[in-house]
Amino acid sequence: MSMKDREDAYENKFAHDEELRFKAEARRNKMLGLWAAEKLGKSGDDAEAYAKEVIIADIEEAGDEDVFRKIRKDFDDAGVDQSDHQIRRTMDEMMAEAIEQIKNA
Repeated sequence: MSMKDREDAYENKFAHDEELRFKAEARRNKMLGLWAAEKLGKSGDDAEAYAKEVIIADIEEAGDEDVFRKIRKDFDDAGVDQSDHQIRRTMDEMMAEAIEQIKNA
């Protein structure tokens, strides 16, 4: 395998990993949005619409802080009793679940 072949293989793996991460984050955000919607007393179309808002919130900046801030603010505004730790733990658990779902798809 030449240096160029190894370089191409590495770039392809990196691009694939980035694509999987993007898919996993989008899936996690949808699950997280539906979880938060339930806590906020939303169901059906309202819950789906809220999940879309969470997905869109993730576009604001790199990382998870934009998603966390949205849910934290919405919970605070609605008087939902969830600690920062509980929200972050749920985000981590749902990310792990989303990665597993994509790997097994």
